[in-house]
Amino acid sequence: MKEIRIGMIGTGYIGRAHAIAYAQAPTVFPLQGKLVREMIAEITAELAQTRAQEMGFNRATDDWRKLVADPNIDVVDICSPNFLHKEMAMEAIKHGKHVYCEKPLALNSEDAKEMVEAAKQAGVLTLVGFNYMKNPTSQLAKEIIANGEIGEVIHFYGTHNEDYMADPSAPIHWHCFKEKAGLGALGDLSAHIINMAQFLVGDIETVCGDMEIVIKQRPEKTGSTVMVTVENEDQAHAMVRFAGGAMGVIETSRIAAGRKMGLTYVVTGTKGTLSFTQERMAELKLYRHDEPSNRQGFKTIFVGPEHPDYAPFCNAAGHGIGFNDQKTVEVRDLIDGVATGQPMWPDFEEGWKVSRILDAIARSYDEQRWVNVKEIN
Repeated sequence: MKEIRIGMIGTGYIGRAHAIAYAQAPTVFPLQGKLVREMIAEITAELAQTRAQEMGFNRATDDWRKLVADPNIDVVDICSPNFLHKEMAMEAIKHGKHVYCEKPLALNSEDAKEMVEAAKQAGVLTLVGFNYMKNPTSQLAKEIIANGEIGEVIHFYGTHNEDYMADPSAPIHWHCFKEKAGLGALGDLSAHIINMAQFLVGDIETVCGDMEIVIKQRPEKTGSTVMVTVENEDQAHAMVRFAGGAMGVIETSRIAAGRKMGLTYVVTGTKGTLSFTQERMAELKLYRHDEPSNRQGFKTIFVGPEHPDYAPFCNAAGHGIGFNDQKTVEVRDLIDGVATGQPMWPDFEEGWKVSRILDAIARSYDEQRWVNVKEIN
């Protein structure tokens, strides 16, 4: 069996999720390649070594450039802050590595497009960490829509709202700076629900957006009286039109008090409606017009072993799976794709499409008009 040797850059919140998925994937799925946790890169040699021991990687380095150039690395996994994604990916591609990159793919769609073109020219495979569409429940929703069970889709309403920045006394974070993060809640959160919208309904064609910085300054650090300006949006929403004709609304916030995992969607069709919230990720609500009038109403489908990618984790319906399990499905796709040479999805092309929509929403707000996504590079 072909070895697929992973080099991972960054071991913070999302890096730890990736590490858990690497450890779990071989025990859950019959992978097409042998997953090898080869090397970790972190900001200091001591931290890198500590994380390598904790996460089961063979080697450690404090220089990510050494990792991407290492001949014993097949896949470079980028779990760094947004502003480093492009540089790291381009360097990895230059060395002929396949690239697994967290979202958003880049600070803007122009950079994302360069990454797409470089990967195509080099002939390397790519994957972007839009893990929520890997949830068996959303895979089931996709199947129901594709089968025409709710008819023609006429409307999509999606949110990704959380409250991790809702406290005005919370200190400034790199996510609040354009140079480090690019967009704010749009880039960090709505990238996921936009990817979900395109997964379920199809390409978004035009947008009309609104954005707002609500908490305009934050303490430099915990307890500090020195205040620092927040540079990107706390919340945003957009009206959208899909290429297939459906209308839609997308909203996002990092200051939505009480929302811990507020990725939700409602897909309305001519024959019925689907409703989902990630906070109850093993449940899908379905309404259909063809039920008898005295039996109409939303029914709850409990996802179980009969549904896509659920049985490998649990053989009982309703027990559910978790965030890290979605990442494990994603890692399965990564290893199988690299082992067989088959393209993976969502790839850099999809990451660029999402970045282009994000930039279109920002331009719409700046210019106070509807924007066709094709206007963006």
